[in-house]
Amino acid sequence: MKHLPTPPTRRSALLAALGALALPAWSATTAAAKPTPPAPGNALPNAAVPGGIARLPLGPDATRPVVTLRDGSDDVPVLVLGDERGWTALVGIALATVPGPAQVTVQRAAGTQSLPFTVRPKQYLVQKLKVAPGQVNLSKDDTARADKERAHLAKVIATYSEPLPHTTAAGALQMRAPVAGPRSSSFGLRRVFNGEVRSPHSGMDIAAALGTPVLAPMQGRVIDTGNYFFAGNAVWLDHGGGLISMMGHLSAIDAKPGDLVQTGDRLGAVGATGRATGPHLHWGVLLNRCMVDPALFLTA
Repeated sequence: MKHLPTPPTRRSALLAALGALALPAWSATTAAAKPTPPAPGNALPNAAVPGGIARLPLGPDATRPVVTLRDGSDDVPVLVLGDERGWTALVGIALATVPGPAQVTVQRAAGTQSLPFTVRPKQYLVQKLKVAPGQVNLSKDDTARADKERAHLAKVIATYSEPLPHTTAAGALQMRAPVAGPRSSSFGLRRVFNGEVRSPHSGMDIAAALGTPVLAPMQGRVIDTGNYFFAGNAVWLDHGGGLISMMGHLSAIDAKPGDLVQTGDRLGAVGATGRATGPHLHWGVLLNRCMVDPALFLTA
């Protein structure tokens, strides 16, 4: 009997999210992985790789099936879109996932079944740098602060609300970049500092001038704002169905928890707060508590 790889836990997913912000942001000369282009007519291609999204057809059903992904001792809800003519599960795959067999659980009125799929390997770029030791390892006080914030953010990323009414098909999940500008660091970039391996970059860094408006990439509800050690001033949005986005290193926050925003509404301004060496936006996207490549959602 084949054994499935152990799914990443919420804690490991959050550690990956924070790890992307744990080291200085480097200049636009950094080599960037080529973004995955959207499939024709749909913003979410079937990219069943670490950091990607598996599209699993569920077939027709009178009611929306309930799909879950095992995460340690938790069954994490998975986004299901469509209608009675045909449903699709969209499964976020953590960067730390070992390629190979995986599965979700599908609950229908007629019963419960396991639905297997395969996670394919993907090679992300590696960047080796030598920096001052103080830029790599945290002080005791900084570690204590980061640990406290990590516990809070674990609750934020566990937010789940019903899929938004307009998301009746996967194509409705298209997003716009929160700010215009060149990508200074792409998702999945693996960094080695002074010979020490650090967490891969679990978001997209976009270079932009200080004070440039940061806009909502998609409609949603503000579920958290604050100043964090790694992310600096940050805004978190719940887009429904376990799809969450965050914007970090802001110089200003112009939204508050509970706000309902539309695509293009102002959330704040580009800055260099938190652990960053210069103005840029860090944009992260989570699906079923896993950081996934924001480029998969871009409309162009």
